[in-house]
Amino acid sequence: MRIVVFCHSLLSDWNHGNAHFLRGVVTELQGRGHDVRVFEPLDAWSRVNLVHDQGREAIDEVERFFPTMRSTSYDPLEPDVPAMTEGADLVLVHEWNEPELVAAVGAHKAAGGYTVLFHDTHHRAVTAPEDMAKFDLRHYDGVLAFGEVIRELYLARGWAERAWTWHEAADARVFRPVPDVPRRGDLVWIGNWGDGERTAELHEYLLGPVKRLGLQAVVHGVRYPDSATTALADAGIRYGGWRANHKAPQSFAAHAVTVHVPRRPYVEALPGIPTIRPFEALACGIPLVSAPWEDAEGLFTPGQDFLVATSGREMQRHLDDVLHDAELARSLREHGLATIAARHTCAHRVDELLVVADQLGVPA
Repeated sequence: MRIVVFCHSLLSDWNHGNAHFLRGVVTELQGRGHDVRVFEPLDAWSRVNLVHDQGREAIDEVERFFPTMRSTSYDPLEPDVPAMTEGADLVLVHEWNEPELVAAVGAHKAAGGYTVLFHDTHHRAVTAPEDMAKFDLRHYDGVLAFGEVIRELYLARGWAERAWTWHEAADARVFRPVPDVPRRGDLVWIGNWGDGERTAELHEYLLGPVKRLGLQAVVHGVRYPDSATTALADAGIRYGGWRANHKAPQSFAAHAVTVHVPRRPYVEALPGIPTIRPFEALACGIPLVSAPWEDAEGLFTPGQDFLVATSGREMQRHLDDVLHDAELARSLREHGLATIAARHTCAHRVDELLVVADQLGVPA
């Protein structure tokens, strides 16, 4: 079938982690023989910032790494929706599009003769409902929500008549163990500082334990204020800046352990949604220790796929155990890998997407 995807950016993951999952879904669909066309706005802030920060070669590198994956830019002031959706069977519109584009696709949907789904992968449905209420989904066939609590909100608030839970997952083509990588340190963490949504948590569950244990650690990410880089330096952590997502497996392979520090909205209001980082880490076979979050949907087996620390001191103990207990580290690696392979790859999510499409009568 022909599938059209509208997203903020497929080519840039600068402060745009949704690109990771979208890339995996697009390449999986292509691998199954579907005609996938992706459109992103010319002025996407993620791509603009990536080129400003790293140069055009960063975009070129992504295109070389994903040779079958391409994205077409369009003028957001004059989106030619009829041309972009011509011949489409299924259209996916990601929530980091402007409300005007979302409405334009919905308005054209009846004439276009395709099925259209809205894809929500953010916490704004809880933290900024007024923003989500701006999206006109009257003509959409349903919503793909990356957690059950988000799915229920769409239905309860009348934003959609039909919604399905569609969690993010690891792109197993990219995220896998990388053998024979020389060890460069004890701990690696990949993530952005978080716009104040996890500053205290990062100090408690990352900086504090690393400093007390004297670990050799590196952090990768963008939008780190001076106060953050100063705090990293005080903890003895090297700030490595932006790291292309497709290079994360090499970073994981070069270190003994990583951590997951969820943003506060996911801990307090969105149980069951881990975001994509734990999927990626477990798929690469690196032992993971997580700050608290409630696995309300039973995606993993805490204590076997990863360890959970309920305080900074417990995080310190868990990290020390993983670094000095080879059997514990091996068990975490193997169990996490098996869980991802069994049910949390982009191939699994494409299976789920095709089931939804079939329910909606999309021609296979």
